Amino acid sequence: MIPVTPSIRLHPDDITVTFVRASGPGGQNVNKVSTACELRFNLAGSNLPEEVKARLVPLVGSRLTKDGVVVIQADRFRSQDMNRQDALERLVEFVRRAAVRPKRRIATKPTFGSKQRRLEGKSLRSGVKKMRQGKPGLD
Repeated sequence: MIPVTPSIRLHPDDITVTFVRASGPGGQNVNKVSTACELRFNLAGSNLPEEVKARLVPLVGSRLTKDGVVVIQADRFRSQDMNRQDALERLVEFVRRAAVRPKRRIATKPTFGSKQRRLEGKSLRSGVKKMRQGKPGLD
């Protein structure tokens, strides 16, 4: 089990790791060795709480497939082990961020002072615009 928070753990059976060839510079090493990591996390079939799953969907965005699988690509490093670790850390960070319940917003009304300031600003602006009109024939 992979710990995320004290109450949430990821089951290793929900995670699949494959290695593919990385893109970008690197000469022969890039052409010969499959070091880039592709981590797939089965979100739909995982044991995460439903509310965490719901918050995770917008966080991962386009990394989520239609089948409910989160795909994370990691190719920053030159070794498979470091790329695997990087992909796993990114997945854990996504789940950790999704586990935080957002604070409920409490609706408030504008204060009397803020209403007064807004109205004063409007009247000042109105005066400036009236001065710009320049009524013809008053000279």
